[in-house]
Amino acid sequence: MSSQARLWRPTGRILLALWSGGFGGVAPGSAQSVHAGTSVQAMMHNVDYHVDETIVLHISYLRGRLEPVRANAPVILDDGKSFVLAIDSARVRVSAEAIGALLNRYAFAYSGAPLRHIRITVEGNQLRQRGRMNGMPFNLLSEVTVTPAGELRLHTVSIKAFGIPVKGVMGFLGMRLEKMLDLSKAKGIRAEQNDLLISPMAIVPPPLLRGHLAAIELADSSMVQVFRPEHGPAPAPLPRPDNTAMNYLYFRGGSLRFGLLTMTPADLFIEDADPTNPFDVYLAHYNDQLIAGFSRNTASYGLITTMPDYRALKQGAHRIALPKP
Repeated sequence: MSSQARLWRPTGRILLALWSGGFGGVAPGSAQSVHAGTSVQAMMHNVDYHVDETIVLHISYLRGRLEPVRANAPVILDDGKSFVLAIDSARVRVSAEAIGALLNRYAFAYSGAPLRHIRITVEGNQLRQRGRMNGMPFNLLSEVTVTPAGELRLHTVSIKAFGIPVKGVMGFLGMRLEKMLDLSKAKGIRAEQNDLLISPMAIVPPPLLRGHLAAIELADSSMVQVFRPEHGPAPAPLPRPDNTAMNYLYFRGGSLRFGLLTMTPADLFIEDADPTNPFDVYLAHYNDQLIAGFSRNTASYGLITTMPDYRALKQGAHRIALPKP
């Protein structure tokens, strides 16, 4: 066994032993610096990120920070309400089906919502929205652009009710979507004349997201969202402890808690046990994935954790085997 990496199964007893033994990124004999309450640098690559049990966002690349909600408190990795994911730069693909599910489950998840049973499809460079508007079937075709503020603008090209085109009639009568739809209780969506404006950061459940949407691409029944800093250059990639891994999440600096362990400063690299497909991660069930994998300490007092995909656990997969020394 290498002196630089010790393999172990993460259990409560071992975590407690690591805690009492000084594990957490501070070298023995050095002056301990406390970073509680500061942000944790984050980087992700080729990750299928679960918003909930069925809605998944594919993160090709993300560079950002986990910022604690409470001052002088650590980020709790498996508690989405404890931090905000601040995105500096990212490329995220969202399927049309997932966009519809986000709107139904989170944007309009209240009694009396004016838009219900929304289904989204991609048609060339446009989005088609079907569902119920104030109880009546509707069909909207929209061109999609990004506003300077980072909102999605769905500019209405055509509107049908009961299969009949009505945009011309609405214009003649002086009717607009913003007058027809009471969106005062909706989350992350508003109307402006006949356009709908959606804040992609606001229609997801915790953890809260913050970032500047700079561009979008529509292709293959999906929307690719490109995030960039609103001002200045994007931060450089973090130096990885394992440059061979292609599917991973990496957290560094600040104070990070997961399970019984708190790392200050954090140095946690989570890699995919199966690199042949994207790393399927559901942070709300992080511990389930953790105990099905294995971890190893690094010479710099960091931690590299290898975990199976969440979908593999759902399909009844057992613990992955420890590699031979």
